[in-house]
Amino acid sequence: MQEWYRSRALYEAVMKLVESGKINEALAMADGIPDRVIRSKAFSNIAVEVAKSGRDYSDALERAIKAALDIDSREESTKALMSLAFEFLNMGNPEEALRIAGYITDLSNKSKVEAEVALALAKRGNVSEAMEIINGIMDDDVKTWTMSRLASQL
Repeated sequence: MQEWYRSRALYEAVMKLVESGKINEALAMADGIPDRVIRSKAFSNIAVEVAKSGRDYSDALERAIKAALDIDSREESTKALMSLAFEFLNMGNPEEALRIAGYITDLSNKSKVEAEVALALAKRGNVSEAMEIINGIMDDDVKTWTMSRLASQL
């Protein structure tokens, strides 16, 4: 329990550093968060905030992905990666969301991210790219759902 409280306190400090623009300090402090789920959340938030600011977020994103993959629970790791992918998709960066989805080992959840990326691309008018992604979706139920959604949006 002590580890969790310490992790939460460090997480709050990391978020304060991010808010004040001290990204390098935030990244260094996030490394010291003992709870892997909270550490992953901290790195994800750093990556998202750096990306939103228009700065180079590649290092922060790689650390966020690594932190998510370091989570012992596969379910928690998947949730962290999906959340990160959807953050980038919501920021208008479907390419990055698709790249993050590539790290998700759970077929159904990976397919869900791919489906949302494909639909976002189709909305932008990139229908051929969307179809390429849809054709690569491995979960047949998700693929069918995505095709029906695509048809209704065109």
